[in-house]
Amino acid sequence: MPGYTLTYFPLRGRAEHIRLLLGDQGLSWKEDEVQMQDWASGKRDLKKNAVFGQLPRFQDGDFVLYQSNAILRYLGRKHGLSGSNEQENAAIDMMNDGVEDLRLKYYRFLFLENAPNKEKYLQELSDQLAAFERILANNSKGPKFLVGDKISYADYNLLDMLHCNLDISPEILSSFPLLSAYVENLVARPKLSEYLKSDGRKKRPITPKHK
Repeated sequence: MPGYTLTYFPLRGRAEHIRLLLGDQGLSWKEDEVQMQDWASGKRDLKKNAVFGQLPRFQDGDFVLYQSNAILRYLGRKHGLSGSNEQENAAIDMMNDGVEDLRLKYYRFLFLENAPNKEKYLQELSDQLAAFERILANNSKGPKFLVGDKISYADYNLLDMLHCNLDISPEILSSFPLLSAYVENLVARPKLSEYLKSDGRKKRPITPKHK
């Protein structure tokens, strides 16, 4: 029977929000790990065959998809995690784009700027997190999720980015009670909690810089 296969490096990286969604939804998938040296050397022709020369690669039966957020949105639509109407769908897409801004700045800091600019990065991050705190406060259906009263694919993306930034500064959410409660609420979800405690999750560093 055709199933899901996620092809990526032995990292959390740009595949982790996909894993969070799959794990929380109780979906099974195969991890197809690619070693960095095999990717660089062209082994298995993975890089050659990748649409944009990048991973992750996601396979659903005979259907193959690249680009991490396209994969996330695909799974969101397929498994009812993309909103109850067109307006919610658009709002969730907007939230996901906002999280992507966080991700791009995180990677820029991690790989280009790093320690000398940590204070500046954290200050700018705090300003960005304030926007998500307001979003939770303004959700008319409660602050448990970014949009409406049920989890969406954007929530998995935000949770992943909050975990990444908590790794840099464990106190980063101390001024944001709603975001702090948001993280606690999500990680307490039984199936998501099970995935977060799994050996597969624990053995994967966030990025190549995390050993």
